[in-house]
Amino acid sequence: MIWAQLSEKDTYRGIHPRLDKALDLLTEAFFETLGTEKTPLEGNALYATRFDYETLPYEETFFEAHRQYLDIHVMLKGRERVEIAHPAGLEEFTHEGDFWGYHGAPEQSLLLAPGSFLVVFPGDAHRLKIAEGGVPEAVAKAVFKIKL
Repeated sequence: MIWAQLSEKDTYRGIHPRLDKALDLLTEAFFETLGTEKTPLEGNALYATRFDYETLPYEETFFEAHRQYLDIHVMLKGRERVEIAHPAGLEEFTHEGDFWGYHGAPEQSLLLAPGSFLVVFPGDAHRLKIAEGGVPEAVAKAVFKIKL
């Protein structure tokens, strides 16, 4: 997992070529053009999507993890609480394709806000869309999916 400010994105270059390509696109100009439909950047190996939604009460959220894809979550508007845990300590309740759903206790918690981004690697279970302080909030977020 990487949690950082957009101003620090160059620190993480060299991990993977597709990650570098996505880091290049973490710009206001790109975000202004990103729509709510999947935007292929390198076929299914690298794509981005904009999501607009309202954060949820804690009890309506759950952990998810992937084994083939790395995710980059970039908050464009609003804030959401995100929790991280290792899947070994969670209870799996669903699996379809490269999506595993889990219930359980978090190991880490962070606040994703404009100007920050989160990279979750395959195997990093992440619980998203949590309303900060229990108060739902409208958010806009860009999510990049990178096949490793």
